[in-house]
Amino acid sequence: MFASLSTSIADWAVNIMNTLGGPGAGLLIALENLFPPLPSEIILPLAGFAAARGDLGIVEAIVWTTLGSVVGAWALYGLGRGLGRDRMRQIAYKMPLVSVAEVDKTERWFQKHEGRAVFFGRMLPLFRSFISIPAGIEAMPLLRFTAYTAAGSLIWNTTFIMAGYYLGANWQVVEEYANILKYIVLGVVAILLIRYIRQRQRLPR
Repeated sequence: MFASLSTSIADWAVNIMNTLGGPGAGLLIALENLFPPLPSEIILPLAGFAAARGDLGIVEAIVWTTLGSVVGAWALYGLGRGLGRDRMRQIAYKMPLVSVAEVDKTERWFQKHEGRAVFFGRMLPLFRSFISIPAGIEAMPLLRFTAYTAAGSLIWNTTFIMAGYYLGANWQVVEEYANILKYIVLGVVAILLIRYIRQRQRLPR
């Protein structure tokens, strides 16, 4: 079932890139930022494969996908700005196992590491989209946010596009290794979440 879904996404992505070229690859990555179930681990190697076949220029693929990453990140940054710190605190107050003090602690952490958080967050599965929301909530300067987003996205996109370019028809190998990385990240997040919930259950609300 998973293989069938991946094939369907790949076929859909190929059709868009064949129709729109580089801008199509950028559109796909912008959508991937907004809908993380659309995997960049499939779209980017496919863009590299298309470049290897001569359907796209390699620089064109990298530039357009990085632009798409920035545009998608801007949308989520705008969501964070619209939500705002006060509303986030109100939501946290109503959520079980979440305290306003923890939100404030996270806020201070992000303020301390905002540039690095955005830059490295763009190279982590799952977090690469969602890191834009706290940046918006904390009103990180847009120019600074854009610069770190573009830099991190450029590295991530270039790595996967070049892998697809050199692997050619075997681009699916990239997805397999990317899935291993994703499972590792999910495992770490699950462990940290369980640990956090246990700590919260021991403390008075």
